[in-house]
Amino acid sequence: MGMTDPVSDMLTRIRNAQLVRKSHVDIPASKVKVSIAKILVSEGYVEEMVEPEAVQGERYFRLKLKYYQNQSVIEEITRISKPGRRRYVSRNDIPRVYQGLGITILSTSKGMMSGKEAFKLGLGGEVICTLF
Repeated sequence: MGMTDPVSDMLTRIRNAQLVRKSHVDIPASKVKVSIAKILVSEGYVEEMVEPEAVQGERYFRLKLKYYQNQSVIEEITRISKPGRRRYVSRNDIPRVYQGLGITILSTSKGMMSGKEAFKLGLGGEVICTLF
């Protein structure tokens, strides 16, 4: 039986790896998850992403996790839009996480992007998750 929410699985892998202070985490690759990972790297929440490679027939990519003063940079990851309950927002309703200290990741008509980028471009979309 297949997984019903692969994005949630990705976020949980990151959360669990940071709880036990792992230096990296391997995640099964898909276009959506790779684009989310690229946003995490560009926003500074993850140190780097190693491009997808095949391991025993499945494609995986590796995220090198980031720590500051022995604390994980990502304090909180929350999945907003779930398979059973999708959440769409317009440009003006994009959630601000902790008064702009965190980020929102959106799936828009122009691809995955942070909430700040989407607001600048005047786009709304599906709220994938929030990070702080």
